[in-house]
Amino acid sequence: MADIARIDKWLWAARIFKTRSIAADACKNGRVTIKGVNVKPSHTIKAGEIVSVKKPPIIYSFEVLKPIEQRVGAKLVPEIYKNVTDAKQYELLEMSRISGFVDRARGTGRPTKKDRRQMDAFTAPTMFGFDDFDDEDEEGI
Repeated sequence: MADIARIDKWLWAARIFKTRSIAADACKNGRVTIKGVNVKPSHTIKAGEIVSVKKPPIIYSFEVLKPIEQRVGAKLVPEIYKNVTDAKQYELLEMSRISGFVDRARGTGRPTKKDRRQMDAFTAPTMFGFDDFDDEDEEGI
């Protein structure tokens, strides 16, 4: 077994990403770091290194136990890496689950169903004191 492995292959083999191309894209887009430095997909890793992977809204940290390039079964994952993610990151994840929308600021994007109902209620004719427009026109003739 090799003492080093490519980071994109290791992320795929350790089942952190579903496909190798997704792992490579994460590296290219700056979501994978080692010691605070963004790494390319071809970067080689060794046992003992800490790999940080940004999957919004949190940053996962993994200690490399075995640098492998062949995908392993899910039962063997604990032999490949140790999850050293900070507990505060998991609290952040739980808070985002509770809050619902993570990245959507109030008033931006498409209206939610609740927003739509409030807009419809606001623009309804009864809001302005008019019950029906046709009745007033017929009486005035």
